Amino acid sequence: MGDDRNSRGSGAAACACTSRAVPPSCRNAALEDWSLMAVLLTKHLRLSPCCPADRADFIALEQDPDVMRFLNGGHPVDRAKAGPDASFLMPEGNEPHVWTARRTDNGAFVGWFCLWPESETLAELGYRLARGEWGRGLASEGAAALVGWGFECAGYDRIVATTMAVNLGSRRVMEKIGMTYARTEHGEWADPIPGCEQGEVWYEVTRPT
Repeated sequence: MGDDRNSRGSGAAACACTSRAVPPSCRNAALEDWSLMAVLLTKHLRLSPCCPADRADFIALEQDPDVMRFLNGGHPVDRAKAGPDASFLMPEGNEPHVWTARRTDNGAFVGWFCLWPESETLAELGYRLARGEWGRGLASEGAAALVGWGFECAGYDRIVATTMAVNLGSRRVMEKIGMTYARTEHGEWADPIPGCEQGEVWYEVTRPT
């Protein structure tokens, strides 16, 4: 997921993962079993496999211009017009590999995280948080938990993430959870948004030895 806009950072501390299907040859068979998507608990978050009841909260995220800034230039999303081939993930609540994040103290919706399988050994991390939850360290808290699960339970050897080069907040999240800069990619944009001329950056982290 690079400069073809299959992925975008969302807001001051977010990136999103692709909506494309996983090729059968690249699927980790174990991850097709929803039961392996464990509920993950951190100090402040409960990450649960998404469900249809979460859909309204997912849609609300897409109506916030700040959340959508690094996805489509800050425009509220009309899902009917966006269609299934949109360049950023719009969870319906029935996707494997997507976790809904809620606060452990009051159950309030925080956002979503995903760990999208690219192969049996490689996955891409994504996350999108509500504007009111930015600046509290929750993006890195949830992302770190999911990366840990990816290595310890899903068997990945490498996890990557990407965002616009100008999305400094998302880059800080990646660095905070131990990811390192890998490369910058430039490509053609069908619908350019401010900052796209600086390209997209990729970060990665490998399984601890």
